[in-house]
Amino acid sequence: MEIGKINPMTELPALSVTQPLTPQQRIEQNQLIRAVQSVNEARLLGQSRELTFSLDRETRRPVLKIVDKETNEVIRQIPPEYVLRLSGELERE
Repeated sequence: MEIGKINPMTELPALSVTQPLTPQQRIEQNQLIRAVQSVNEARLLGQSRELTFSLDRETRRPVLKIVDKETNEVIRQIPPEYVLRLSGELERE
């Protein structure tokens, strides 16, 4: 993956099952995408790492990951996976 690119979220069509994003959520999502692009273009994380943005399929929360470009290993994820699972469980109740 090239620096400056955002990891596309292939699961986005599944979001149509839930309510669509509000106009404010779309604005915030676009701002976040631009910020991620800026970080990657500035190479703030170095040559071998990049920041990716996606939406969690279940909770529709934004997820940021720092990924090793050579191994695709997730070095850091915000929010962590356990927080996303907990949030999904709470929303189902």
